[in-house]
Amino acid sequence: MKQAYVFPGQGAQFSGMGKDLYENNASAKALFDKANEILGFNITDIMFSGTADELKQTKVTQPAVFLHSVILAKVLGVEPDAVAGHSLGEFSALVAADALSFEDGLRLVAKRAMAMQKCCEQQPGGMAAILAMEDEKVEQICSQVDGVVVAANYNCPGQLVISGADEAVDAACAQLKEAGAKRALRLPVGGAFHSPLMEPARAELARAIEEVEFHSPVCPIYQNVDALPHTDAAEIKANLIAQLTAPVRWTQIVKNMIADGVDGFTELGPGNVLQGLIKKCDADTAVESKASM
Repeated sequence: MKQAYVFPGQGAQFSGMGKDLYENNASAKALFDKANEILGFNITDIMFSGTADELKQTKVTQPAVFLHSVILAKVLGVEPDAVAGHSLGEFSALVAADALSFEDGLRLVAKRAMAMQKCCEQQPGGMAAILAMEDEKVEQICSQVDGVVVAANYNCPGQLVISGADEAVDAACAQLKEAGAKRALRLPVGGAFHSPLMEPARAELARAIEEVEFHSPVCPIYQNVDALPHTDAAEIKANLIAQLTAPVRWTQIVKNMIADGVDGFTELGPGNVLQGLIKKCDADTAVESKASM
């Protein structure tokens, strides 16, 4: 049996997340308290009792999901055979696999959130989910549209998210529906994540990542950029720097993990989105979600 631990990205947050960990585990409480010090505000107050709007604040959302995922992994004492994370979740996976320290991981995630927010204000854009169309067809149509629009999240077979400038995304959606896509649904996000429009944020985050020491992980991490397993600290760092402007190859990650012998997945953190995506990649694979001890 080979077990993989997978970590969700932005959007999985909910009010009350991590509260049971804080109240019932001393080591978890210590990590949450340390996070409040590092961030300079009590993120735990918002995580445990904040409104949905408060949880959507840029400075809160990404660190909150990261903290819930990483602290849960540390409390459970997981010893995975492989790890992966969806977008933001890759930072959680790196900390869970000891490639990054908790403190460095949190600082980078906070930096990432603010760099992305600034980039969204400077480079407006959006995303759309395309359902029931082959990936290659989506890629082909996007490549023919004027302006910046690219495949951004390969979530599972038949679900691909595109990203780019608003007019180009709208044009691509219209053409994709004409070509037979079941749905082309604009997503409620304020930026063109995982597209070339994120280049200013990538450059800013790259400077921060370069200053951090990375270590060889305790197990392979399958990274978003190429969906391949990595254990070399320098390669991991380079792939993480490239992540913000490159697509999230989640479909390929799941398939590669299964091909490499993984027969069980545990999603650690808020929500169960990845559990559903994994099942759509391979209905026979064992999956479970853990949001608490």
